[in-house]
Amino acid sequence: MKVVLLSAAFSIHTARWANGLVSRGVEVHLISLHENAHVLDSKVYLYKLKNKAPLGYFSAVFEVRKLLKEIQPDLVNAHYATGYGLLARLVAFKPVLLSVWGSDVYDFPEKSVVHRWLLKGNLKSATSIASTSHCMSSKTGETFKHSKVFITPFGIDESLFKPLPALEGRGSNKIVLGTVKTLKRKYGIDILIKAFAKTWYELDKNRDLFLEISGGGPDLNALQQLAKSLGVDKQVVFHGQVDHADVPNILNRLDIYCAFSRMDSESFGVAILEASACGKPVIVSDADGPAEVTLDGKTGLVVPKEDVVASAEAMIQLIENEQLRKKMGDAGRQHVLEHYTWEKSLDLMVEAYRQTMSMR
Repeated sequence: MKVVLLSAAFSIHTARWANGLVSRGVEVHLISLHENAHVLDSKVYLYKLKNKAPLGYFSAVFEVRKLLKEIQPDLVNAHYATGYGLLARLVAFKPVLLSVWGSDVYDFPEKSVVHRWLLKGNLKSATSIASTSHCMSSKTGETFKHSKVFITPFGIDESLFKPLPALEGRGSNKIVLGTVKTLKRKYGIDILIKAFAKTWYELDKNRDLFLEISGGGPDLNALQQLAKSLGVDKQVVFHGQVDHADVPNILNRLDIYCAFSRMDSESFGVAILEASACGKPVIVSDADGPAEVTLDGKTGLVVPKEDVVASAEAMIQLIENEQLRKKMGDAGRQHVLEHYTWEKSLDLMVEAYRQTMSMR
């Protein structure tokens, strides 16, 4: 099977799909308007287009057509329904599996009638659609209900994301909550800090309680000031941007993982599942993606979006119940092993390719 990935090379998800598919014997050709930012398997063929986004989604059409003529792929898998979805549509190659990611189908069509019309055309022109979650599939259908949709979640490498031995020298009274996320308003890091502050003031101050926030982003200074203004700056640790390879160790430092996304365009919870795979109980907002990957009351607790009080109550519930934390963490890892392993995700994507190819 010979496949072209039309996708942003800077994305870790693009790199994971490319490398994973190669491991399954798929001949992968990655064509991108963006610079590569990750280690690709030596068997992945990488093509950096001369043009840059966003104009490149229009101007690179002839260059991509030429490459496809040379490569002669069995299928093109375009990732992201707007930019690369538009480029795939203009190139007019068939068959095309169009993978939707989140903001492309949640936020983009809400900008204007023209944006919705453009997205609808991209979806309609694809041979089939791939969505990482059922909730995003439903959202995509509000713009255009395609006859063939595959659910292809971002899988978790359970051999890397797994429970590790407790850190030496850590006091038994210490509880660490945390998150790994880009520091942007969309992801509700401010809600997390406010809920943590409320928790801190409601619990016994002698408790060794900390919040660790890993990730970079434009809101770093504002969030640091928020923690200071709430009087918890000594309890909140900002680690900054971290390499994906370091995430398993970071997650294993935590007792409770939190993800309070305030927008439904957070359409899948990769970091949540990574935390679950590490045996950590999670507290998440009821945004579409986080809620779908969390079994409320079993692998974690689901709270209303932007609800500081409910978020703090969930924190206190888990902080004060070590047995419940352990039970939910164990159930979370089992949930990942049953439904979200990387190998299972590759199985689903390869099968989506096979079925799409049969629709020529």
